[in-house]
Amino acid sequence: MKKVFSFLAIISIILVSNCTQIPENDNPVIGIWSDVEVAPASLTGKSETVRKEWIFNDAYLGRYHRKSNGSITFKTDFKWSYENDTYTISYPGTDMESQIVSMKTSEEGNTLADSEGHTMALRE
Repeated sequence: MKKVFSFLAIISIILVSNCTQIPENDNPVIGIWSDVEVAPASLTGKSETVRKEWIFNDAYLGRYHRKSNGSITFKTDFKWSYENDTYTISYPGTDMESQIVSMKTSEEGNTLADSEGHTMALRE
């Protein structure tokens, strides 16, 4: 009897897994976006390079990194959503505020801009 129930359980798992279909997300924001800021030399005489990087994936999630002179100083996961030509990026579990951005296309490439039109990140 155990063999029959095991066989039926295996068949039902196979049928359920083959019947579910994950919708394809082909949103153009998927990929790596970055922003690089170079601070002027401080009292030590060294300039500081700060790189912010957003990696958007197709499951409406992503990873955010902030690097200072090549070393990761902060990283966290984020959630994103798309509605009315704007993207909302939220960082659960952190004190970072949600960002509302839109994608702009120009001759230089694609950029993410905040609600005031300032460039937040460039596509890599």
